[in-house]
Amino acid sequence: MTRPNRFARRDFLTSAALGGATIVGASALGALDADAAFAAPGPSLDPAVSRASFAEGRVGAVRRSLLHVAGSHGETHRLQLTNATSVWKARPTTAEDIEVGDGLYARGVTMPDGTIAADAVWVNIVNLYTTIRGIERQRLHLTHGQQALVGRTIPETTASYAGGALTSDLSRLRIGQPAQVLGAWRPSDGAVDLVRVTVGH
Repeated sequence: MTRPNRFARRDFLTSAALGGATIVGASALGALDADAAFAAPGPSLDPAVSRASFAEGRVGAVRRSLLHVAGSHGETHRLQLTNATSVWKARPTTAEDIEVGDGLYARGVTMPDGTIAADAVWVNIVNLYTTIRGIERQRLHLTHGQQALVGRTIPETTASYAGGALTSDLSRLRIGQPAQVLGAWRPSDGAVDLVRVTVGH
């Protein structure tokens, strides 16, 4: 009985990790963080921004610094990572943390052979509206619609209460609260590493 639920949750989180964000690359924003993946693009003095290419999908193969990505609409992408590529996976990290099965968004410039030279990559990022159903020391039990999921707190987890400043104090979270959660999906177990929990907005 648990197997269908497990796969339904994984399909749901895969969809959340792969659909619906507008991306602005790190070079245009001057930083790589979770907000950057969902920011509306604005004017930029970076001449590459106007000819930027975007890719999203699941990583099917990693060959050194080249990622083969299957897009959610049947397309395929080849992403070339460089020493200048910014990578986010719950926190700024390196290309070595990208694994087969990860979902990603990427921004870069298309090269003559069709490969995208990636400027910025966000791995497994999710932005969900949920309800808090349970609170434990290092995890929140959440629901999104009919889907149950586990949010794992990490050292970077912060909360915002009623539009206030970000804080590492999670003690004011309550069962039954609606909460917007921003984080990184974990393909290995279907949980989400929580970067931010926003309540009362």
